[in-house]
Order: sequence, then C-alpha cells, then structure tokens
Amino acid sequence: MTSYHYEELANSSLETLLEARRLLVDEISNYPGPVSGCDTQFNRLLSDRTRLSKAISVLMSQPF
Repeated sequence: MTSYHYEELANSSLETLLEARRLLVDEISNYPGPVSGCDTQFNRLLSDRTRLSKAISVLMSQPF
C-alpha cells in the first residue's frame, strides 16, 4: 500500500461516477414523453444527474 493509495481510490470513484452519469443520461434520453415536466420520476432523474455532475466536478478539481 503506497502513501498515495487515496489517489487510486479517488480515481476509481471518479470512474464510477462518470459511468453512473453516462447510464443516467442514457435513461433520461430514452425516457418516454410527452409529459415529462409533470413526472416526478423524470424530475428525480434530472436531479440525480445534477448531483452526479457536481460530485464529478469536485473530484476533478485541483487540488482535490
């Protein structure tokens, strides 16, 4: 175990978050319409996408 093990874990977390966001964007893209503005499940997907994007931004910021 190196003294930089935390960097490996942070990179792994970043990869996982990027994959989760990709899957979520795919789900949003395939979401049936046309009343998505009134759909709580769709709004939740949009909220989750925002949360993932913010977490990714934090992990990519320098210095972490």
